Amino acid sequence: MPLPEPRAPRHRSGHSWRSRTWWNTPRLVRGLTGLCLVALLAAGTATGTVLGGARGGTDVIGHQAAPQVVRSADLYFALNDMDAQAANLLLFGGDPDYTAPRKETLDTYEQRRTQADNDLQRVTEAVAGDAAGQRAVRTVIGELGQYEALVARAQLLEEQAHAPAGRPSADALAAYHQATDLLRQRLLPAVDDVTRANAAVVDRNYTDQRDALSGGWWTILVTGLLALAALGLLQRVLAVRFRRLVNVPLAATTLLALAGLITALTLTSRADHQLVVAKSNSFDSVVALSRARAVAYDLNADESRYLTDPARAAAYEQSFLDKTQSFARVDGAALATYDDKLAALADKHRADHGQVGFGGYLGDELRNITFPGEQDAAERVLTAFQQYQRDDRKIRELNAQGKLKEAVTFDTGTTPGQSNADFDVLSAALDDNQAINQRAFDGAVAATDDDLGATTAGLGAAALVAALALTALGVRPRLREFA
Repeated sequence: MPLPEPRAPRHRSGHSWRSRTWWNTPRLVRGLTGLCLVALLAAGTATGTVLGGARGGTDVIGHQAAPQVVRSADLYFALNDMDAQAANLLLFGGDPDYTAPRKETLDTYEQRRTQADNDLQRVTEAVAGDAAGQRAVRTVIGELGQYEALVARAQLLEEQAHAPAGRPSADALAAYHQATDLLRQRLLPAVDDVTRANAAVVDRNYTDQRDALSGGWWTILVTGLLALAALGLLQRVLAVRFRRLVNVPLAATTLLALAGLITALTLTSRADHQLVVAKSNSFDSVVALSRARAVAYDLNADESRYLTDPARAAAYEQSFLDKTQSFARVDGAALATYDDKLAALADKHRADHGQVGFGGYLGDELRNITFPGEQDAAERVLTAFQQYQRDDRKIRELNAQGKLKEAVTFDTGTTPGQSNADFDVLSAALDDNQAINQRAFDGAVAATDDDLGATTAGLGAAALVAALALTALGVRPRLREFA
């Protein structure tokens, strides 16, 4: 039998997916359609991830950590002012000339105690998932009752002693020593721990979120352009192979994808801008001013402590200087030279607002002026603080001259020109300045909430579903021609 003819070798290249002949029209259309669907899904996923992360980051900063910083700072302020009022009560003693100021001081003490209790309750609720914060709050809860009991004991002993103004009884002073030491050594550091921990959360989330938004913007752009390129290529193939100028569903998909890309990039940029406004422009000032306010009230307490307790007068005077430097730091200044040095720096600043030659919380605020009215408000704080410092020197001068009662009257007086009246001006200026920044913070957070809320998410999801459906609808009639 003759041998069989040898079989010709099969050329597999004609059947490989990599060959041009394998990509007939149906396969090419299906492949490009799949590419379009994957690209649209990738763009939608990237957009959802980036904007969802921005929404979550804003929620942490705007609705959790930042408000917690403000609450704990307010608690710090309330505790400081409670101690200032307790010191003032000792200053008045049993002198009948101070009957009206004593009643006002008692009322203020009770208001601050209520405020501290409310702040403590809100802080306790906010640190529910924070072990370190819970420990700090437990310290405050455990010690606050003891502090209030010691203040009450000091007041009772003072009433029983009928001591003259500025010279409390030894027993009353000893009880107050225990109270103020407890406040300064245990209560205030614990509250400050909560403030610092939440401020660190804000800083960390801010940095992470800005990095995520920066990278996310480019991710959205690249995936969006890939989706548009895939849609353009598919429409080109359909136009050439089916001789149809426009595929209406695919054209609508392209317009929808383009609008979605522009919207996503705009929302990402807006989220980044509002994050900067909320944290860098406003929250940093809110924190600085909150701390300045608390320090100011502690300064006011140190003045009363200085007059009340001659044995500790030098320590309280140094404490006053340290806190003065925290408020507005002037390098190399002692208490005797502080006013003149600050005045020289303040004059340079008023001549050129870009020159801020002093530091501290007030210096931080004056370097971060952003919003309408903020510059004027900060200038009022500076002016009021300078006047309050001058008042302090007069108190010390009167005391050094042996005019203790006059010093007490000037320290606690609320008549215009007296120390507490000028302090009220400083306090009101701080409140006004902080309110400007707080409104800006709240507005930025609310703007992001509106931009990235449920409505935006729903519209985005609907647009993605519509784009996917229109893509399938646009190619289905063409593929049916090959069925």
